[in-house]
Amino acid sequence: MVNYRPHLPPLAQSLSAKLLVLTIFFVMLSEVLIYAPSAGRFRLTYLQERLAAGHLALLALEATPDYMVSEDLERELLRHASSYLIGLTRTDGVRLMLAAKPVPPVDITFDLRRARFFPLIGEAFVTLAQQENRRLRIVGPSPKDPEAIIEVVIDEGPMRAALIDYSYRIMALSIMISLITAALVYLSLQWLMVRPMRRLTESMMAFRDDPEDASRMPPPSRRSDEIGVAQRELAEMQKALRAALRQKTRLAALGVAVTKISHDLRNILATARLVSDRLVDSEDPEVRRMTPTLIAAIDRAVDLCSKTLGFTRDGPPTLDRTRFRLGPLLDEAGAVVAAVPLPGQSPGQPSGQAAWQHALADEIMVEADRDQLFRVLVNLGQNAVQAGATCVDVAARLAGDHVEIEVADNGPGLPPRARERLFEPFAGSARPGGTGLGLAIARELMRAHGGDIRLVDSTAAGTRFRLYLPARTAARPV
Repeated sequence: MVNYRPHLPPLAQSLSAKLLVLTIFFVMLSEVLIYAPSAGRFRLTYLQERLAAGHLALLALEATPDYMVSEDLERELLRHASSYLIGLTRTDGVRLMLAAKPVPPVDITFDLRRARFFPLIGEAFVTLAQQENRRLRIVGPSPKDPEAIIEVVIDEGPMRAALIDYSYRIMALSIMISLITAALVYLSLQWLMVRPMRRLTESMMAFRDDPEDASRMPPPSRRSDEIGVAQRELAEMQKALRAALRQKTRLAALGVAVTKISHDLRNILATARLVSDRLVDSEDPEVRRMTPTLIAAIDRAVDLCSKTLGFTRDGPPTLDRTRFRLGPLLDEAGAVVAAVPLPGQSPGQPSGQAAWQHALADEIMVEADRDQLFRVLVNLGQNAVQAGATCVDVAARLAGDHVEIEVADNGPGLPPRARERLFEPFAGSARPGGTGLGLAIARELMRAHGGDIRLVDSTAAGTRFRLYLPARTAARPV
């Protein structure tokens, strides 16, 4: 089997290259959106200039007494105005005209007095798409005198050529702007984001290759933005993980030693238990009085060794899910808990003092590993009784997308020190001589089901734990 080793991508496939391409694309798209209205505006300006040139040509007629000029001058004026026909109508009734002989037929008329934004854009692109030289009749107010209405007939070809030349200039300018903008954005993002992200990635890859090598830890960042926060958090996480790995390594070595010691110690204690059983038949009253205490101490030591061996040998819990009623399981767990001797009570005496009770509003069906859930409930009940509780109340209910099972007792409550490390093995016990494995195993089993166990509260009036089973392992009441 070949192990896949992640590596940084080449420059062509890197985040920098993608950012560069996207920047160029979006700048060009912006330029296209700017070009469309500017092309329409260019066409309108061109036509207005033709009207202004026509008005200037007609001023030669106004300089004559009979508003007439020679044919040669008329042709010259029309040529300078690039028009076939120029007409003027004023509000005082004066009408002037210059016209070629003959005037070619008009293909289309445009009235600039009714020019609108979107039609101007569409007409500009129609002009660019034209292959034939159409004759245009343009009507509109003179830019020199708004009260004078000018009419000209011109060729569309020169306007199309000017519009194409304008488009090429816009395209060249857009390419230049996009390249400059893309380069600036690329360099900025490369400096602000890409290079720090590559350093973060390299740090994570180095940590993956050798988590215990502290010399490869990234230097602390002084940046105050999100990248700086990520760099500092990554450094802190790696530092914490290295410390945890060192601790786990030591604990693993210690666990091997404790397992061997516990195994041998249990064999020794088993021999001591056999010998102590004979002391019960002793005729010495003092020996017979102390023997139950000795036997209880040996039993506790054997139980401690057995739990320690079981915890170190057990792997991840395997679940055998079945669908069952929760009520009978609570009854079975209660029978086991009720048999637990109360503190200060001899093992051979009947307890009969610890009460286990439950009252379910509805009969609830659950889908879980019955034995493992039974183990969790018994652990909670035994811990409560051994801590001094005389009554354990269990309640269960459906709460949205999960089932909640609440286990409450009337014991003296947990000391604050025990609450801080309640679910840690060998650290969260609330009673002298306890291992703290019960709650650690209970949490492991509940999380294997996809749920959890939490301490709700713990006061002098008692302690409450709440178990959660997710919706995929729980069904509606039947």
